[in-house]
Amino acid sequence: MWKKDSSEGSDRFEYLQTLVTEFQDTDSEEAKEQVLANLANFAYDPNNMENLRELQVPDLFLDMLTEENANFVEFGMGGLCNLSMDPECRDVILQCNGISLVTNCLSNQREETVLSAITTLMNLTTPSSRAEITDPAILQCMLRFSLSESPRLRSLAAVFLQDCCSQEQVARAEQQMQGQQTAVGIPLPKD
Repeated sequence: MWKKDSSEGSDRFEYLQTLVTEFQDTDSEEAKEQVLANLANFAYDPNNMENLRELQVPDLFLDMLTEENANFVEFGMGGLCNLSMDPECRDVILQCNGISLVTNCLSNQREETVLSAITTLMNLTTPSSRAEITDPAILQCMLRFSLSESPRLRSLAAVFLQDCCSQEQVARAEQQMQGQQTAVGIPLPKD
């Protein structure tokens, strides 16, 4: 394995810093979308994690989750999904009320955003966050998603229920759902 030299690392930081500055300085929604998409892609590379944390990109992505612009939400959620694989980024997201913000994206109309939200919740699951992530309302949402016509959504919800929850939790959520039509704020999958 080869070692990267420090000039490449500083070039990388400067480029990422330029992107963050461009996002902050531009008034163009289209330019902001492009920068967010680029940052989300850079968040996939473990070599960028330290720089992205230093530039407070996790906070930027979290801020996007409450925006009106659906592309901002999708790219912010995608970026968080990528960042949440890194333990230090995961901790930053958890400390910034990330579970609540990510959970709100489960009711998004865009499937990509919902898939990223589910994956992010799985990545954010730690012994200390498990109780919040396996809240009955979230489990009921996952049970509904597990009935979706979308194979991707159905499969990912099933993985969430299997990997993040006990059988007892799932059984309790199923029992609570008996006789209910919808969970508050979370629509049933479209038929």
